[in-house]
Amino acid sequence: MKKNIIAMNASIMIGLGSILAAPSVYAESISDLEKQKESILEKRSGVESNISETEKKIDNLQDKQMTAEDQIAAIEAKIDESAKKIDAKNAEITQTKKEIEALKEEIKVIKERIAKRNEVLKERALSFQETGGDVNYLEVLFGSSSFGDLVDRVGAVATIAEADRDILKQHELDKKELEEKQKAVETKLASLEVAKAELLEIQKQQKQQKQEKAALVKKLKQQTEKHEHEKMGLEEEKANLAAQEKAIKSAISLEHQRLAELEAARKKAAAEAKKRAEQEAAQAAAQAASQASESKKQSTSSGYSAKSNSSSSSSSPSPSASNVSQAPAVSSGTFTRPSAGYVSSTMGERWNKQHAGIDIAASGTVPVVAAADGVVSRSYFSSTYGNVVFVTHSISGQQWTTVYAHLSSRQVGEGAVVAKGQQVGIMGNTGHSFGQHLHFELHKGPWNYSKSNAVNPLNYINI
Repeated sequence: MKKNIIAMNASIMIGLGSILAAPSVYAESISDLEKQKESILEKRSGVESNISETEKKIDNLQDKQMTAEDQIAAIEAKIDESAKKIDAKNAEITQTKKEIEALKEEIKVIKERIAKRNEVLKERALSFQETGGDVNYLEVLFGSSSFGDLVDRVGAVATIAEADRDILKQHELDKKELEEKQKAVETKLASLEVAKAELLEIQKQQKQQKQEKAALVKKLKQQTEKHEHEKMGLEEEKANLAAQEKAIKSAISLEHQRLAELEAARKKAAAEAKKRAEQEAAQAAAQAASQASESKKQSTSSGYSAKSNSSSSSSSPSPSASNVSQAPAVSSGTFTRPSAGYVSSTMGERWNKQHAGIDIAASGTVPVVAAADGVVSRSYFSSTYGNVVFVTHSISGQQWTTVYAHLSSRQVGEGAVVAKGQQVGIMGNTGHSFGQHLHFELHKGPWNYSKSNAVNPLNYINI
């Protein structure tokens, strides 16, 4: 019984005929499986190379991002330094404006002094015009009553003259000081305003540089996220290829075991036939010629019994099916319908993304079955697919992959051999799903992240 089950599983995986088929057919199937295994290994190597390249891109983008962030930090330090310098210039400008206000008060005092001197000088000039100027000094000198008086008058005249010269000299100094102070503070204020304007322009450029670097960092982050998402998809593809490789190896092992059992059965049948022939020959030689007709009848009866026994031994009990009343009927085509229900979404563009399969919706407890004989390459919970089962099929030398997603529960594990129409799970609403349904994908070849091998199931299955 155990050998019969193993042989049945091998038949399920590779879709071969009865166990009495010619050995060359099996050898061809093993060759096809080996080719599929080599193809998977080659694709897996390519995926690993893509993962390595993607990791390099991510590292490069992260290095650029770190460099840009360091540059932003340096620019921010420069902006802070510029802000401090601007604050210092503002303080100087404020102080200079205070100095200007104080200078205005000084200028006001100087102007008052100049105005007073102007009045004195006007009076003196008027006196000079009225009296003839120096004549007055002569009259003062000649009007002395004595020599001592003359000396006093000469000193007085000299003092007055000196005072006039001092007034004129101070007048000129005050005017010059006023002009110099006004020019100095105006020059200083203008210089500070220019310096402040230059600092503000530098700060503006620095802020612009910061914005550009921030935009670069944002872009680098987006590119990094894109490549990280791509890497995740490639890792998923790598895992699926590894699982498919394992399934193909399992199929090859089962087929080798099947061939060994077939060869053993053939040798046993040949030995039994030879033994029966020898026994019949010995019995025929021992019988008398008179009993030939009776021996012929016995031989015919023996042959009929052998045929009956052979027919009885070749029969095997059919496996019992569970929940078949709710499962869809198994069709005669290459693939059968995976579940009951109606097609709620077809393959094609959906939500600005490619919908790589079809959705079959139904309510209640709905069994999901394998669309064809195969080996379960993956059975796990995915953030997008939810509970999902991947089955690898080898049909007429062509590898196929079917995907059964959003299951409420899975009833087969990785490495399990499943028959066409065998239940693999229950329809559900897990993962990225909106309402109970089965998301079913059919891939001509292995599953990959880009789903480039996906074909429309409606072209292969009558739903």
